[in-house]
Amino acid sequence: MPGRSVVQSLSPREREVLAHIGAGFTYHQIATRLGISVHTVGTYTRRIRAKRPAPTLADLVRLSLTQDGGA
Repeated sequence: MPGRSVVQSLSPREREVLAHIGAGFTYHQIATRLGISVHTVGTYTRRIRAKRPAPTLADLVRLSLTQDGGA
């Protein structure tokens, strides 16, 4: 994926989950809002972390802020 940012490499649903994480929602709240299971939220989070290693939730939030042009 040379030339593509990590966020651009995410699927639309992965970006949606990432945005909700960045907004401070819990996995349960994200699942309810998106009409998916908590397990599926975890799956999307693992996929995001596989594309961009993020050892902590704070790292995922930073990635989300970068996606929105924040940090």
